[in-house]
Amino acid sequence: MTRYLLRRIGLAIVTLWILSVIVFFAGQVLPGDPGRAVLGPFASQSAVRQLDHQLGVGRPLVTQYLSWIGGLLHGNMGFSSEYRSPVAPFVVTAIGNSAKLAVLALVIIIPFGIAGGVLAALYTGRGVDRTISLGGLAASTVPEFVSGIVVIIIFGVALKVFPYPTGSLSGLSAPSQLDHLILPVIPLVLVLFGYIARMARAGTIEALESDYARTAILKGLPRSVVIRRHILRNSLLPTITVIATQTGYLIGGLVVVEQLFSYQGIGRLILSAATHKDFAMLEAGVLVIGIVYMVATLIADVLYTLLNPRLRVGVSG
Repeated sequence: MTRYLLRRIGLAIVTLWILSVIVFFAGQVLPGDPGRAVLGPFASQSAVRQLDHQLGVGRPLVTQYLSWIGGLLHGNMGFSSEYRSPVAPFVVTAIGNSAKLAVLALVIIIPFGIAGGVLAALYTGRGVDRTISLGGLAASTVPEFVSGIVVIIIFGVALKVFPYPTGSLSGLSAPSQLDHLILPVIPLVLVLFGYIARMARAGTIEALESDYARTAILKGLPRSVVIRRHILRNSLLPTITVIATQTGYLIGGLVVVEQLFSYQGIGRLILSAATHKDFAMLEAGVLVIGIVYMVATLIADVLYTLLNPRLRVGVSG
């Protein structure tokens, strides 16, 4: 297991290095002038050139990359041309806000998605299965901006059940933050429910049709015991990968939800950085999302290995 973990960590490091190269050079070829974006369209060309020189825009790309990656290794994410201050505080705050949304969405969607998928598998072909499957499929096909607008109109404007989140949640108590997060979480839950429920359903059906499940039933074990001890453990294996993938989406793919609800998360920060040609902020934000995605994938691989004895044998061998 230790050798397996070291191999996966090494692969993750190489992947992150490749991602850093792609992110940096892709940011450099984007159209726009950072100096012009900061000073505005009416600034003189000499002032723009002077600011570009201060930002190091004119240096060779390899030199800029080595300086940037060296700063990252020492905890320096660069200097924001839009805010005229270090990038790190903005990225840390934004990723923390997005993490609150992601954690709350996962806390809601994981148990409901798995329970819905298992329930649909236990009643395959019946009304319960059709309702859960079709409902999850329909919910996952509705774009976040559509379901978000509907949620705002119904729960935020008409019924006024939950407050509309605006800006930062700093200074609010934990219950108040939870109230402000409910509305933006609902569109995420609707999208992700169908994916997780379908994978849990497929894994449960496969486990129910396995030889060990039939053997346990023939031995006279109650169905609830068979499901709890034998079915769930194996049916969750394919679901873990989906959850890890969706974790990366929750952290980095929240641009629509965060923009719609004016929520200061990492997706909105990256969108603002791209709009204002703030390359340091853009590169740091995308790289942080890559790190989160890699960590989520690594955790999923470890859990998958721990839950599957055959994989543990292969790893130890």
